[in-house]
Amino acid sequence: MINSIFQTANTAIEKATQIVIEAYNLPKITEYKGKTDLVTQTDRQSEEIIISEIQKAFPKHGIIAEESGSSNIDSDYQWIIDPLDGTTNFVHGYPSFGISIGVMYHNEYICGIVKELPANRTYSAIKGKGAFCDSKQIHVSYVNSLSESLLVTGFGYEHGEKWKANMELFKQFTDITQGVRRLGAAAIDLCHIASGKVDGFWEFDLQPWDTAAGILIVQEAGGIVTKMDGSNYSIHHPQILATNGRIHSDMLKITKPAIENLSHQDIKL
Repeated sequence: MINSIFQTANTAIEKATQIVIEAYNLPKITEYKGKTDLVTQTDRQSEEIIISEIQKAFPKHGIIAEESGSSNIDSDYQWIIDPLDGTTNFVHGYPSFGISIGVMYHNEYICGIVKELPANRTYSAIKGKGAFCDSKQIHVSYVNSLSESLLVTGFGYEHGEKWKANMELFKQFTDITQGVRRLGAAAIDLCHIASGKVDGFWEFDLQPWDTAAGILIVQEAGGIVTKMDGSNYSIHHPQILATNGRIHSDMLKITKPAIENLSHQDIKL
């Protein structure tokens, strides 16, 4: 079953890639979910082709998709889809966006594929079989200290207390590391952890489709994923800390107090 699931996910993501790349250099038809949260015609077309491929192969499986919502939510198998992660980057022609498909069985991550665009790199993982970029097995970095690390983060669309807290974390980590990057596509950030390009990633205000595929890819590459206070992470938690494992405890010394401070302010995390 898992091999059939992986092949279906791979076929779906390749077909969606054709749609996204064909639209990349064309004028974008856009609308706003919120003040700065964009959705494009390309998002919807990409999602439609992915769902079509899944339903042809596994009509009884559940689907959680960013644009069209959920279906068959009682199924043991759940496919979590982000048809275009980094939509704002895509609209502006900034080269960091992607497509993400994660699959869970009984709430356990079993398969994940992320297509990094326009670089056209495919990151993937099947539970227990390692993580890969195209056909090459990948591993998290061997950096042992924050002073030698390069980090990545993201910022939500709402500029409230969590946004302010993240700005403070950004400042703190910038002071004690080699630097902090902000690319604007969480699925790609997680794949960069898995492949050793960066050493740690944290973010607030994430959705299930942002992380469902990337979590397994990081874990199969030897990394660690938790919430920012060190507790167990699931795709239904909006904040995340993912690292190469070697700097995880040191990052927690900084992220955990920030979470506790927000909790004391009764801010929903």
